This record gives sequence, C-alpha cells and structure tokens, in this order.
Amino acid sequence: MRGNQVALSFRGPSPIGAAEILSTPGGKPRSGVIAQAVVAASGTDSDKSSLGPVLYCVAIASLGAFAFGFHLGVVNGPLAAIAADLGFGGNAALQGTVVSSLLAGAAAGSVTGSSLADNLGRRKAFLVAAIPLFLGPFLSAAASSLTGMLAGRVLAGLGIGLSSALVPLYISEVAPTEVRGALGSINQLVICIGILAALVVNVLIPAADWRNMFYLAGVPAILLALGMLTCPESPRWLATQRRLPEAEEGARRLWGPSGPAQLGGGALEDVAKDVVKSEPGLGEMLSNKGVLIGCTLFLLQQFSGINAIVYFSSSVFAQAGVKSGALASAAVGAINVVGTMVAASLMDRAGRKQLLTLSFGGMGLAMAAMCAGLGLESLAGLSGNIALFGTLAYVLSFALGAGPVPGLLVPEITPSHLRGKALSAAMAVHWVCNFALGQLFLPALSKFGVSTVYAFFAAICFATVIFTQSQVVETKGRSLEDIEKAMAAAS
Repeated sequence: MRGNQVALSFRGPSPIGAAEILSTPGGKPRSGVIAQAVVAASGTDSDKSSLGPVLYCVAIASLGAFAFGFHLGVVNGPLAAIAADLGFGGNAALQGTVVSSLLAGAAAGSVTGSSLADNLGRRKAFLVAAIPLFLGPFLSAAASSLTGMLAGRVLAGLGIGLSSALVPLYISEVAPTEVRGALGSINQLVICIGILAALVVNVLIPAADWRNMFYLAGVPAILLALGMLTCPESPRWLATQRRLPEAEEGARRLWGPSGPAQLGGGALEDVAKDVVKSEPGLGEMLSNKGVLIGCTLFLLQQFSGINAIVYFSSSVFAQAGVKSGALASAAVGAINVVGTMVAASLMDRAGRKQLLTLSFGGMGLAMAAMCAGLGLESLAGLSGNIALFGTLAYVLSFALGAGPVPGLLVPEITPSHLRGKALSAAMAVHWVCNFALGQLFLPALSKFGVSTVYAFFAAICFATVIFTQSQVVETKGRSLEDIEKAMAAAS
C-alpha cells in the first residue's frame, strides 16, 4: 500500500494514474490532504480503486455541516434589526430567546437522529433532515411576529440536530480506513466554513434585508437533498440489516472491486451475524465504554469554554480594551478554519489521542495565560493584547483536536448496532451543554469576573488531558470492525 505507484480507475473514458493526480502538469508533486488520501487509497495493481465516489459522498453529506455552521452564525448580525421589525426591539431577553431557540431544537433533533438513521438508513435520514433545514429558514424569512421567527428557528434547529449526528456517522462509514481521520475532520472544517460564510453574508447584506439571509440559509438543504438522491447507502448499515448483496454492491461502488474486504475482511456475514436486531436498551447504552467516553468528551469539550469564546468574544475583547471586537471575532473564525485544515492533514498520522492531548493542553495553557493577564493588576496595560492573542491561541489549539476529534471518535469506538444512538446521545450532550453554557456564561462573568471563569475553563482543559490519556483509545489505521472487536475485548 505504501510507496506503490499504481493506476486508479475513474469513471470516464480512460484511467488516470496516481502519478498524474499527485503531480501538476509540469511534473511537480502536489501536497495536501486529498493527495495523501489518494496515495492511501491507491492499493495495489490488482486492487484498483478510486477515491472519487467517496469524496463525492463526503462533500454531499458535509452540506449538512455547512447548514449547521451557517444557521449558528447568520442571526447574530441582523438580530437588532429583526427585533425592531418584529416588535421586540430593545428586549434583550427575547433577542436571546431567538438565538437559543435554535439550540433547543438542535437538542431535540439530535435525540431523534439515531432512530431515523437506524430505521430508515443513513441516506433516507439525510433526506428527512433536509426538510426542516429548508422549512425552518423559510418560516423565519416570512415571519411577521416573534412566534413565526421562533417556530422557524426551532424547526431549523431540529434539522441541525439531525444532521449533527448524521454527518459524522455517514462519513465514518463510507470513508476508507486509511483516510477516515482526514475525511472525518471535514465535518468540523465545514461547520467552521459555514460560520464564516454567515459572517460574510452579515457583512455583504444590510441588516435591514435579514429576510434574504434566511432565504439563503435554505439553499444548502436543497443541495443536500438533491445530492443524497445520487449517493449510495452506507454499506456498513446495509450489512447490519443483513442486506448483504446490497452492502457488497455499495462497497464496490464506493471502494472499488475489493470494497467488500473493507467490511470485516471480506466476510460480510461476519459483520451481520452478531448484530442485535432488538432495540438497544438504556442499560446497554450506559454500560458501553465507547458511549460513555464519547458523551464525556463532548461534555468536557463544551465546558472547556469554546462556545463562550465564539459567542461572546466581542464583549470580552471590549472589556479588555480591544477597539474592534467584531474584527477580532472575525480573526477567531478564520483561525478556527485554518487550524481545522491542519488537523485534517495530521489526523491519520499523529492520531486521535495525541491530537486531543496536545489540543486540550494548549487550550488550558492559553486560558491560564488569559486568566493571569486579565486578573493581575501588574499586567493591566497588556490585557487587550493578552485577551486577543490568548483567544487566538485557544481557538487554534481547539481546532487542532478538541473540535474535530470527538465527532470522529464516537462512531469509531462504538459497536455497529449502537453507533447511531451513541452519536445521538453524544450530540444531545453537546447541545444541552452548549445551551447551558450560553445561559450561564454572562451571569458567571458578572458575578465572578472573567479571570475566575477562565480559570475554571483552564481546569476543565487540563482535566480532559488526564481523561484522554487514561480512557481514550487510539483508532488511527484500524478498521471499524477491528476497533469494535478490540473495544469489546477491553470491556
């Protein structure tokens, strides 16, 4: 597999060689995550395969992640204009309700995502999720009152919750083992890009035209639905349903002639024979080590302070004396995208566990530095710079591991019959903690001060380093079936 230069078979009039893909027209080698993925997927001369179908499916599924990020960010810019037009201008509590109603819907959607994914299949579940992702922003755009706006936001949140569980699940199951980490990181990367896109829309479209912003928010849902009509079902889900001929055909379509070998060493019956056909009970969920690790990681991720930084960075920068809080917040978003791109290139080399450790360690150090810089009188003159650079260092550290790894790790370390429910449970923890932190951060900031709150976040980050080292297993380079067997043996 490594070091072999072979021809890759693409759909089209003629085969394209890996050397052609990995070099420019002038013969110079290309670089980047996709080039590494092509090399990893090349196989041998007798095992020709194309990464093209997988990349297409990942790109379509990632539209759900883009919608996730876009909906999170689109309302922040025009919120005051929305409040004025709909009759609750100046009411901070109701404006906060417009923002948080999306999170409430997302929590509900993430809980139901597993049932859809397990009963209908991953592909049909995406089609269902596209409905509220489209109708929600349409209702908000047409709203003539607060009630209409909230109905649209909750409905959009329902779609976000569904897609937040479906995207990492589907990507993990269609990605080849060798590049599953890199492709799994795309979920978090596209969420960040969606947030940045919302920021750009806020800049380009006047706040008074906020209805057009919501109409734009429905476009990814349309593209997701149309794209999923052409994507194959997850072969791993088909195998668990004992639909073995379809699983085999889907594996070949995605991974080439040797595709079925990705499913339990070529014996599809081995993938399906131990599947529990009855509905997994709460006791089984709570006793599964992978489920507990996944939910704990998302809880620690949220209480490490990331969404406090994202949602309230402008106000923190203003308190610290930074003149342009909006510009500083834009820099935060850009750093998040760049860091996630770097993480994608490292995921299948450094591994999940090492990136988590370095990420939370860096976040803890950045928070500790900001705690000192914003709390010590001797550093008062530098508080603005410390807040700015500390925040950027924190977000960069987050993007390198704490952001992309948990969503990738959960479907890797949970058994096939629990995989959908495990992701739904983990994302439910994510959204509930996200909502709680959004409600608690500003009151805590007012009562205890920014330095004390940041000290709490730093402590959580360092505690997560310890948890990662003692509980998280490394999954890079291992098939989902091999990981499942290893986790079962360790339980």
